[in-house]
Amino acid sequence: MAIAKILGIETEYGVVGGPDADPTTASSIIVNAYAQQGRTRITWDFNDESPGTDARGIIGVGSLAPTIETHLANTVLTNGARLYVDHAHPEYSSPECATPAQATLYDQAGEEVMRRALRAANETLPPERAISLYKNNSDGKGNSYGTHENYLVARSVEFADVVRAMVPHFVSRQVVVGAGKVGAETDVGEAAHPAFQLSARAEFFEEVVGLETTLKRPIINTRDEPHSDAERFRRLHVICGDANMSPVATLVKLGSTALLLAALEDDGAAQFPPAPAQPVRALREFSFDVTLRHAVRDETGRTRSAWDYQDELWHLARRYVERHGGAAVAGPEEVAQILAQWREMLDGVRDDPEAVADRVDWVAKRRVVEGFQSRYDLAPRDAKLRAIDLQYHDVRRDKSLAQRVGLRPVSPDDAIRHAVAHAPESTRAYFRGQCVTRFPDDIVSANWDSIVFDVGQGPLQRIPMMDPTRGTRDLAGALFEENSTAIALVTALNG
Repeated sequence: MAIAKILGIETEYGVVGGPDADPTTASSIIVNAYAQQGRTRITWDFNDESPGTDARGIIGVGSLAPTIETHLANTVLTNGARLYVDHAHPEYSSPECATPAQATLYDQAGEEVMRRALRAANETLPPERAISLYKNNSDGKGNSYGTHENYLVARSVEFADVVRAMVPHFVSRQVVVGAGKVGAETDVGEAAHPAFQLSARAEFFEEVVGLETTLKRPIINTRDEPHSDAERFRRLHVICGDANMSPVATLVKLGSTALLLAALEDDGAAQFPPAPAQPVRALREFSFDVTLRHAVRDETGRTRSAWDYQDELWHLARRYVERHGGAAVAGPEEVAQILAQWREMLDGVRDDPEAVADRVDWVAKRRVVEGFQSRYDLAPRDAKLRAIDLQYHDVRRDKSLAQRVGLRPVSPDDAIRHAVAHAPESTRAYFRGQCVTRFPDDIVSANWDSIVFDVGQGPLQRIPMMDPTRGTRDLAGALFEENSTAIALVTALNG
């Protein structure tokens, strides 16, 4: 039986401006501005970080693990999230969430955290050094940064089966959840000379499977760092997605992937369509084709378009839900919503794009870009159109074009504001968030699977949290009500 698909999103934000226009400095100012407003003072614990562990058991030639930048700003928030500087970008890693809708909510909470951090940071800077933040995936100069998804997967599933099942999805899902992009930035992209792409990120991928995340990016990342009991769980770290401004696109991106992973756990990899014979090439070519008609040969010689792949995978997910119910992903109502939106978006991009412009980012962005292009009689790849692309992703509500195109919401604004400060109650993030909220002066550091306390007596106390499905309000709420001090909590846990 499929395990609960605990999930979340890590988003690196594009940053412009700041002292000397240095992105690392600007990113540190952003993170520290939020922390210094009294929202958090707890540092991140790197002791359990192991980005070099490869799910294949070995590290391939030329494959390097990401560098851990322990010297940069890095803190834990009261909602259980992590806010830090990663590769010269401010990054928000959402807390562990129990369902795709919850993860979408906390991704939007991350946007609000960045808005508040930006306001606080710019209050300390002269106007000419003001910082701007963008929830996007590249700087327009050939440098890309990530929006990474994470999914809890049973350790019993062979990693080769994960690759076999998920490559078809990851190369094709951009037809419904791509963020869109004006032009191209890489040599391979420029050679294709697209006026517009479905995906902001696809042209930056070079490998099918690999460990790296910044160079030679793979469609399937092999980092084996579960942040949990490694004998029971693995964490699928997905790096090939776009930063969505559309909440519905985020919901479908997370929900479709979680459903397919659950189907893999329950019914195996053989049910999935064969991957393209050249997956990296397919990923790029699908992105370059806004007509959605381009087809590639799969490993058996059959040709499929990205739309064909998604249609087949949607039917696979629906059959899975009919057989198993989808409880590993969410409740019946949410699972039905995911399937319905996925289907509507998939049919819409082919038959009536305007009907899904309120949900599909690339459709919404393309409509704005083409309108501006027509109004001012601009060439297809004019620099002004690239500026429109960037402005779509501005985190400031009064500047963001995404805020003006009528994107359909998933969560009300008051729920997003609540999620900024409060952790999900249905995962271990609740325990972390409560500890950070109630006992900030007694915590030395924290990470995903442990919290280190200094209660003033004896050695430091590390509290492990090796199961992401535990530490919930139902399981731990009474513990906090009965123990009002850190020392009482630690004593109760050790007893």
